[in-house]
Amino acid sequence: MKFNWKKIIAGAVTVAGAVALLAGSSYLKPATANAASDSSSVSAIKKRGTLRVAVFGDLPPYGWVNKDGKRVGYDVKLARRMAKDLGVKPKFIQVNANNRVDTLNSNKADIVLANFTVTPERKKVVDFAKPYMKVSVGVVSPKKKAITKVSQLKGKKVIVTKGTTAENYFTSKQPGVNLLKFDSKTQQFNALKNNRAAALADDNSYLYAWVKNNPKYTVGIKSIGPKQYISPAVKKGNKSLLNWSNKEITKLNEARLNYVAVEKDQAHNLIDCVLGLFKSTNSSSYRFSSVLKFSSQ
Repeated sequence: MKFNWKKIIAGAVTVAGAVALLAGSSYLKPATANAASDSSSVSAIKKRGTLRVAVFGDLPPYGWVNKDGKRVGYDVKLARRMAKDLGVKPKFIQVNANNRVDTLNSNKADIVLANFTVTPERKKVVDFAKPYMKVSVGVVSPKKKAITKVSQLKGKKVIVTKGTTAENYFTSKQPGVNLLKFDSKTQQFNALKNNRAAALADDNSYLYAWVKNNPKYTVGIKSIGPKQYISPAVKKGNKSLLNWSNKEITKLNEARLNYVAVEKDQAHNLIDCVLGLFKSTNSSSYRFSSVLKFSSQ
């Protein structure tokens, strides 16, 4: 039996072309932004009865687990309020800084409320709602060997958490600094206590909270790099939840709802705290004009 190889090859090319066309269609593509966000749309969340929120588990005053095993912090407070206003219950998904985006993209969470700083790079991969906080990078070090100027860090080790604005800043703007990188906040602060580096860099908001409970350390550099905003983040293209979140933040800001409790000394560097409750009286030190005691109860 003879085979007409020209016809066989031509047929194979035709089939391959058809497969290629299918591959170029939505059939074999990763879920599009709109399709992928269906499970996180407002209607889907209400139908499911839960709002899946990505939060930190070890980062006071944003989100952590207290001694009683309860999730607390003002990112957690905001999450509970948003869930309440949606008429559903919150379901918390614990994340680290370097897997916040992956948690959204893998549809494990509907929204991220985990001290997520808005940056141009992150805007390419997630959609940010209106901001509820303003921060910048700070540097903490032992009081006995306080770091007060960036020039003191040249050639020295500085601890950062992977995927943070602190890591990005020092990588791009301070190449003379040697970075010691960790996956979690707990790991990075333990490394500082174990004298593995000269200093630690992170968002100044919770560095102030940390030194409050660790008086042997000081935030010697209170602000470095650009001032940036903290916002809720949703999956790219999830317009339903994005629009709802924007309206919610606006509503809560206007209402000045008094449900977030923040100890003055723990958060005195924040300008716009959750829901806009606190007004800055000193733009250089970010002190609040009115605050409540932060309780983990």
